[in-house]
Amino acid sequence: MPIRVGRWHARRLFVAGFVILAVSPAFSVAQKAVLPPLTPDACDAHCAEAMSNHRNSREELLTLFTIAPSSDQAASLQRLNRFFGVSGPGEINQGNKEMASHLITKQECLKGLEGVVLQTPEQKSACGGAEMMVPIFDAAKHQSPKFCIDIFEFPNKPCELPVVWSPPTETAVICASQGKRLCDQNEWNLACRADPKGGPDWAYAYGNELDITICNTNKPHRRTNGRSCNARSARDAWNTCSTQSEPSGSFPKCRSRFGVYDQSGNVAEVMTRRDANSGKVSQLKGSAWFYKEVARAPGFPQTKPPRETYPDTCNYDPRWHVEPMSNAGHINYHLGFRCCKSIE
Repeated sequence: MPIRVGRWHARRLFVAGFVILAVSPAFSVAQKAVLPPLTPDACDAHCAEAMSNHRNSREELLTLFTIAPSSDQAASLQRLNRFFGVSGPGEINQGNKEMASHLITKQECLKGLEGVVLQTPEQKSACGGAEMMVPIFDAAKHQSPKFCIDIFEFPNKPCELPVVWSPPTETAVICASQGKRLCDQNEWNLACRADPKGGPDWAYAYGNELDITICNTNKPHRRTNGRSCNARSARDAWNTCSTQSEPSGSFPKCRSRFGVYDQSGNVAEVMTRRDANSGKVSQLKGSAWFYKEVARAPGFPQTKPPRETYPDTCNYDPRWHVEPMSNAGHINYHLGFRCCKSIE
């Protein structure tokens, strides 16, 4: 049953461009994240540096993105100001910092992206001048680009932590404030599976075989203060569940052939889908950092209840917490989003 916290529902969720871009071959932060533990003193210093990337206030969160100029910009800023905060699950943030755990520092992430072309001038022009977006098209059908997609999960900044506790109705407003919109599931799927050279589709953004070490999908839920994660309500999840995301782009091979990062792992994502009966509804897709606990390769049978497993392929079509977009309020400690933009 849904449990409403403030004005939002909280329910249990078991997930938890025109050119080919070069991936840096030399440094893999994905490998670094699974090295043997450091000594206690070194871990203290390293972990403190990694955690320093976690924003501590509404004001800090609001500096992570900009909005498009508009005639009612003051009203837009005032509305966005209400969406963000760090006091609880009724606000968009990067997780409860007292519970959160991040292993990769911003500098390590930036090192891993050295030499990587994230967006070409041609891609930026095709996307109307929008930063960190790439145009998506079905080359196999000789289609021209109809939309662009954010390269990273919101706030769509390389090596910043993605946000979580993101209700679909508010994420739609945030995307609109940037002159964008929430991605449609079909768009997200195409950006994940397709080849801009016209080659065959892949099952996953990174290839055809499940590999939970390529993306941030290989962490079990951690116990915090001696307690296991309890997601029976939003408040319980806020107080017991650790958001274990990493800076966007920390896993260099977790990238589609169009150059879109983290469509597997890190945080699950809000998008939309057209329903024959309900019109535009919320769609939640993509796995989170704990996917190893629920992973299942395509073609393999479901494990015995009560634990759901699922194949986190690009085209996987779940029905988690479907709500009309006019009043879609599902939130969770591992749920973020990214934005898309139509090409005129």
